[in-house]
Formats: sequence, structure tokens, C-alpha cells
Amino acid sequence: MLTSQTQDVWDLFLQFIEERCSSTEFENWISPIKVIESTAHKLILQVPNIFVQQYLIDNYKKDLVQFVPVLASGEPAIEFVIAEPKKTVVQAPVITKPEETAPQETSKDHYELKLNTLYTFDNFIEGPSNQFVKSAALGVAARPGRSYNPLFIHGGVGLGKTHLLHAIGHTIKQNHKKVRVHAITTEAFINDLVDNLRNKTLDKMKKFYRSLDVLLVDDIQFLQNRQNFEEEFCNTFETLINQNKQIVITSDKPPGQLKLSERMIARMEWGLVANIGIPDLETRVAILQHKAEQKGFKIPQKVAFFIAEHIFNNVRQLEGAINRLSAYCRMMGLDVTEEVVERALSELFQMAPSKRVSVDSILKSVATIYEVRVSDLKGNSRSKDIAFPRQVAMYLAKELINDSLIKLSSSFGGKTHSTLLHSWKKISGQVATDEVLRKQIQMARRNLEA
Repeated sequence: MLTSQTQDVWDLFLQFIEERCSSTEFENWISPIKVIESTAHKLILQVPNIFVQQYLIDNYKKDLVQFVPVLASGEPAIEFVIAEPKKTVVQAPVITKPEETAPQETSKDHYELKLNTLYTFDNFIEGPSNQFVKSAALGVAARPGRSYNPLFIHGGVGLGKTHLLHAIGHTIKQNHKKVRVHAITTEAFINDLVDNLRNKTLDKMKKFYRSLDVLLVDDIQFLQNRQNFEEEFCNTFETLINQNKQIVITSDKPPGQLKLSERMIARMEWGLVANIGIPDLETRVAILQHKAEQKGFKIPQKVAFFIAEHIFNNVRQLEGAINRLSAYCRMMGLDVTEEVVERALSELFQMAPSKRVSVDSILKSVATIYEVRVSDLKGNSRSKDIAFPRQVAMYLAKELINDSLIKLSSSFGGKTHSTLLHSWKKISGQVATDEVLRKQIQMARRNLEA
């Protein structure tokens, strides 16, 4: 049972912390925590979500043990309870006073939800390179704010990030009619902020964004090197997360490779970071045939494979190829053959690889550069002289070969797919700042192309 003495102890902790952090940090992370029960041996705290709990322990454990009961292990004797999500925001429109409902309608009209009608889960072609990220997106759409939050989707240009972002929006609006959803590009968010600063209506903008249930943000990389805008976005981000509101973000790079503040990067890495890769050959064929069917344009399977073998960078290029080929064949009155495809799409074939890269060729190239044996790279040695080149080889395999992680990892002496993924993440993080490593990887790539 909670006693006044216990509450005094917690209040003392709050006073101690408030003097040592910013007002924004205190309001967003510390103030929402409530004491709901305590004994001489244990303290039970209610937190709005798991992120607040983790933040408190990660940042203030050493301070907590000076105020709260302590276990024999030296850990603070705290039990956390996650508060039930409040639904008052969703029910707010039932208020009938004209003077109160009118501003809400104006806000909705001003920030109208705009989603591409073609970007749905039904129109998204699934393959090994995007299966995981699609599953994560479906999970978020089914249970916004209660599965992966935030969801951070990253990958190259034209691979389907925006498609998945809008698909999440469509599904949530269909299944949760009263939920307030907003999709926006980062550039539009910046323009919106500038306009509201100019018109002295910033409070109105803040009220809108911080009353959302789901915020979908595309191309967060455009927030780089814009500190003032980043600060406002981060404050909005924290406010929504603390209320269990769903956030989905897309980027061309993982959070750790973005030129953003450590605070912002940490926020985005809290939830689930999912990569969407280049589609493999079979998936590219399926995408080509799907895009062609949408236009009433038939492509023989043999021709679809021919196109997919020569255009591989992204889905947008495949769609452009279909548009060009369809127009060419209809204007010229020609059937779709490999010869016609080569004439119509020859400009798009310039980036085609001269040969298929294999794990064996990667192992040989890396072994030469680091002066180790291929058998060592496939072995179990944890020596730094062997382990690091092995991680580089795994990084190159994931970057250059469109096979599943399980298949790729098995080529490294039966390693697990999680080992390969860990290696890829580690090297991806280092290559951005390590000039020597970057040159070594460039050398390996040149060897593979030779």
C-alpha cells in the first residue's frame, strides 16, 4: 500500500532529477511515471509504455538506488506496470458544442489525409527481400501503437518504402474508422512548420500533430542538417510515443547512418528497424507481370525473365520499363519479343551486371585482401584477424547477392542468419566513418567485377 513516506521518497527523487535534466526531458520521460503501490521492499511504478521504463533504468539506475528499495543484487527493487492506452482522443468528436467542434473540422480540412490509392498491401509484390518488412508493416496496421513502435523502414530508392507506408495508412483507416491518421513527407513537414511560424500559428500545428493516433513520415533523411526542424519533430515524436501513438518512418539509410542528433537516432532505434532490399529475380518477374496486367498489357514469361535479368536496381525502373515497352509496342504495332524489348529498353540495360556474384567469389576476394585463407573465413575462429574479414565477406554477400539470409549464411560454414545480419549491421555502421575499411570494400568490389 502507498504511504505518504513512500510518496515523499519518490518526490525527493523527482526533485533530484528535475535539477539535472531539461524541462522537455522531464515532462516527456519522468513526469508521466506514477507510484501506484509500495512496501518497504518493493516499489511499483506505472509507466505509459515500455520505452519510458527502459529510459528510466538506462539513464537513472545509479540515482534510483539512492532513493528506492534495493535488491540483494544491487538492482533497484522496482516493478513496472504499463498503463492502459487512453481512448479519449478518439472519442473527442462526440462533443456537440459548435464553438468546440468547428476548429477540429477546420484542422481536418487543412491537414487532409492524402494516400496513393494504388499503394495497398494487395498491390505489393512480396519476395525474400521484403517479406520481413511487409510482415512488420502488416503488424503495425493491425495493431497500431501496440506492436512495433516506432517502425523504421529503410532501403534504396524505388524499392517500395512509400508503398508500404501508404498501405499501413489505408489499412488502419479501413479497420479503425475513428483513428486519426496523417501521412506526410519530411519536406512537407518542414514547409508546414515554416508556414506556421510565418503565420504565427505554430501552436495550432503542434496541437494537430500531437493529437494524432498514427503519424506516417516519408524520407526522414531530409531532416539532416536542419537542427531547428529536427528539434520540433523530435518533440512531436516523443509526445506521441509517450501516448502509445503509432509512428512509422521511412529513410534511404538506417538510423545510425543519418546525420541527425544522437537523441533523434536513439528515438528511431527504439522500436523495429527493418530493411527493404533489392528484389530477387523471381520477385522482379512477378512485379513486371503485375504492372503489365494493371495496364492490360501481356508479357510472355520468357520475356519477363529477360527484362528482369537486365533491370534490377529497383521497382520504379521496372515500372518505367513496362510503361515504355507498352507504349513502344502499341505505337509500332509490334508483338512483345526479346528483340523488341532490347530495342525499346536498351538504355535501361546499361547497368546490367556482367556476371553473377557468388559467395565463393566474395570469399576469395576478401581472403586475398586480408591475407587469410578461405577455409578460415568459413571456420569458427573468433580471432580478430579472421572474424573481421569474415564479417566483411558477410556484408558483401548481403549487399551483392539477392538470396535469403538463411541461404547466404549457410555458405559461411553453416553460420546462422542472425550472425550474418549482425555482421552486415556492424560493417554498415563502420564503413560510413572508416576510410580504410571503405577502400578495402571498394577493392573487393573491383576484384569481383574484374
